[in-house]
Amino acid sequence: MYAAVKPIAVMKRYEMKYILSPMQKEYLIKRLEGHMKTDEYGLTSIASLYYDTPNYRLIRESLEKPEFKEKIRLRSYGLASESSPVFLELKRKANGIVYKRRIRSEIPIVDKFFKGKAEICEGGQINREITAFRDYYKTLIPACLIIYDRIAYFEPGGDLRLTVDSNPRYRTDELDLTTSMEGTSLLDDGYSILEIKVQQAMPMWLTQILSDGRIYKSSFSKYGEAYTRQILKTS
Repeated sequence: MYAAVKPIAVMKRYEMKYILSPMQKEYLIKRLEGHMKTDEYGLTSIASLYYDTPNYRLIRESLEKPEFKEKIRLRSYGLASESSPVFLELKRKANGIVYKRRIRSEIPIVDKFFKGKAEICEGGQINREITAFRDYYKTLIPACLIIYDRIAYFEPGGDLRLTVDSNPRYRTDELDLTTSMEGTSLLDDGYSILEIKVQQAMPMWLTQILSDGRIYKSSFSKYGEAYTRQILKTS
């Protein structure tokens, strides 16, 4: 009934994060006019279900800030159903560069894959990489659900992408993309997360905007913050 599909994306880029106050967010959006455009989807609610080992090995190692780290998550745009498209993403970061493998799938296929009962896609390098990741860590289970409301911007004719995630929240129970989009806030009211994603160097005009707005890089991790707040205290 559920057939594996071909992988749809391979990405390699630099990613930088910033925490925005309400005033900085307003300033940034105004300054982006004439440089970037919002994508066709507008404001979108996104849910990402992070998988980890039973002892949270992936997030524990990530929080140590090694030169190389990796994670795997299942993403939905809006509340998912058993038959709606979801996206399994394997992300690795090495020496500041992010490599992402992204596959469109469905929840029943993903469930079978993590139980070792199905392929995640139709062969090829991406299938081998994601399967090797699963087999290396042996047991990967839903660990944390991260939810936020995103507006994405793109630079016409360029590779620059920018996202602003408002109301980031998390759950460590009801770890199901089909249940709800509710969660506990990760930031103070009105604060948001800016992510800048680019394959080459950041353009000078954007560097100037960040400098003028006193917007500085942060190492903030949504899953890492949820782990520190909730899971670490109860495990």
